[in-house]
Amino acid sequence: MTIPEVNACDRSGFVAAIGWVFEHSPWVAERAWSRRPFDDVDQLHGTMSDEVASATRDEQLSLLRAHPDLGVRARMSEASTSEQAGAGLDRLTPDQFERLHRLNSAYRGKFAFPFVLAVTGRTTPEILDALEQRLAGAPDEELTEALRQVSRIARIRLENIFRT
Repeated sequence: MTIPEVNACDRSGFVAAIGWVFEHSPWVAERAWSRRPFDDVDQLHGTMSDEVASATRDEQLSLLRAHPDLGVRARMSEASTSEQAGAGLDRLTPDQFERLHRLNSAYRGKFAFPFVLAVTGRTTPEILDALEQRLAGAPDEELTEALRQVSRIARIRLENIFRT
């Protein structure tokens, strides 16, 4: 798919093509559609990220909660499954699995949404360390960081769609 092709889509075609890049949250693409045409991936990604930034706090929390816990295969999109496997989260040692499960639980308990990290290009130890570090953060700061990570994930996914 190309940017001109996605610009030519009607709303339902646009959402079908890119509505999945923000995990289980097609509303982001639905809102971005009216701001076509897009010159490039940068503009498309910026527009979609702006829609998330201007969403209500409840919508933002819903977007974050649509993401799976890292290392847990339940309710994962195909993209999340592939991204996590690429980072080695499908091949954890028993100690890594226990640590990840414990940290995920503590994080979710503190912030009321799952830990979100753009894992592409990261190793399992880096992911575990990032989770441990971010667990110490303040709730408002962590909400901001989690949304920044969601935007990074969406950017990677858009680049994969429009790779030439």
